[in-house]
Amino acid sequence: MKLTTRSKRLVTLAVAIIFFYLANAQNYPQNYFRHPLNIPMQLVANFGEIRTNHWHMGLDIRTQQKVNVPVYAAAAGFISRVVVEPGGFGQAIYIDHPDGFTTLYAHLNSFYPELAAYVREQQYAQQSWKINLVLPSNKFGITKGGFIGLSGSTGGSAGPHVHFEIRNTETEKCLNPLLFKFPIADAVPPTITRLALYNRNLSTYSQQPQLLLLKKIGGYYTTATSPAIKVGSNKISFAIGATDRFTGSNNPNGIYSAKILVDDKPIAGFVHDNIGYDETRFINAQIDYPYEARAGRSLQHISPLPGATGLYNVFSGDGLIYLNDTVRHQIMIEVLDANQNRSEIKFTVQYDAALSKPLTGFGGERFLPNNVNVYESGTLELFTTEQTIYDTVAVTHSVTTPPAVNAASALHNFLSAAIPAHDSVTVRIKTTMELSNGQKERLVIKNTSGTRTFVQKARWQNGWATAKFRQFGSYQVFIDDVPPTVNAPLPNLSKAARIVFVPKDNFNTIKKFRVELDGQWLRFSNDKGRSWIYNFDEKFTRGEHELKVTVEDEAGNVMEKVWMVRR
Repeated sequence: MKLTTRSKRLVTLAVAIIFFYLANAQNYPQNYFRHPLNIPMQLVANFGEIRTNHWHMGLDIRTQQKVNVPVYAAAAGFISRVVVEPGGFGQAIYIDHPDGFTTLYAHLNSFYPELAAYVREQQYAQQSWKINLVLPSNKFGITKGGFIGLSGSTGGSAGPHVHFEIRNTETEKCLNPLLFKFPIADAVPPTITRLALYNRNLSTYSQQPQLLLLKKIGGYYTTATSPAIKVGSNKISFAIGATDRFTGSNNPNGIYSAKILVDDKPIAGFVHDNIGYDETRFINAQIDYPYEARAGRSLQHISPLPGATGLYNVFSGDGLIYLNDTVRHQIMIEVLDANQNRSEIKFTVQYDAALSKPLTGFGGERFLPNNVNVYESGTLELFTTEQTIYDTVAVTHSVTTPPAVNAASALHNFLSAAIPAHDSVTVRIKTTMELSNGQKERLVIKNTSGTRTFVQKARWQNGWATAKFRQFGSYQVFIDDVPPTVNAPLPNLSKAARIVFVPKDNFNTIKKFRVELDGQWLRFSNDKGRSWIYNFDEKFTRGEHELKVTVEDEAGNVMEKVWMVRR
């Protein structure tokens, strides 16, 4: 049978689609892992969901708005690692399994008794509540369904749930758990809410995307503009706003994949199948970061930015759409969830030279992707690495001198918080006053980026203060010679169940906190990084004791207080 040209194109398309998903999806074992809770499996977040500076790297499993729900091992193996930290995962357990996978259970309230006792012993041995223990395979073996702890909301959690991950043990890349077949019904295709067009003769950072209205016809989306979208650029790309939902749930989740085709030919796309924690900050290149900063909504680029090509499957050239003629070209954008439910946008584009505009934004100093960039003025020097910038950005720098207590430099505004930085930014600022040797040892640089503030201890050298950051915004040098403070405990603790200390610092940077009871370290927990809490146990006997608290801030200022207390 002789195939028509159209049939050949459809066969080519089918082969390309199959290759696309086989190249990204692994043959993961099905039904090997069990649900780690004994309640119906409901999710509040899935793998690949958009978060600040990272993709969500696992599943957030609902615990019916309760804490202390029993958590069980998803498969047999051994506990290979235990983490206790004030943010992040809070209290977490890692289990290595014999088939080369590792599962993670985070935000727990407590570990099962034998493990909890061992962790407590190690915390006292290391004199640190925050701890990261790597365990041998013969220490804590576990069966499938074995009890490992109680759920909670510790660490960087805003409410009760269990954060669950599946990783490749060797590479430590996080794998999409939904590809392992868990008991979650999903027959709902993704919802596409926004479509944006970019002129890729310009940097995405020097333009606002053209938002195109969508309408749904039958089983697919199309643009409200007809018969074709006419563009004045011969090099374009698209981004989408899209979410996914599970059957019976209204909770919006992240999409699994997106791909763009021109005249049935795949151009570029991405698949959220496996992501390493060393890669997750690249989300700032997949989303239109400036647009999200302005609008509070997300657009995901389907074609790569020049500083983040490794995130994408690029099938043609550099993954962009080149319009080298004036005919209409068929565009299809395909969006899938992990269960292969599909949504599509179909429309046509046509190049019209009459709509082209003179290119602007190329004058002046620029920072380029894939380059070490250097900016130097008389009072500010700033350096990036080759991995800092995703797309070309025009440099902006202004200097002001607002009144500020203990300021040792002017305030330097460099670029905008809406321009993401992937890797480090080294900042050197000229100080504006004579400093004593003691003051030189107590310098910090304060970086304000949007609503966030970061403070780093500065290294002083020949009139310049230096520190590293991972975001643009404003920078200013301060002398921080003010030690932290802490509340005093009650002198009589006989009726108390615990002690709570809340250290405070003028720059909100508590670097070290230590409590000693009669000269011996006492274990205070520090969930979420503010209050330090000790619940009375056998370490704090009845009678009179000396309680000593030592607090150090980022600049190196130390506060030490001693009280006599009775229990």
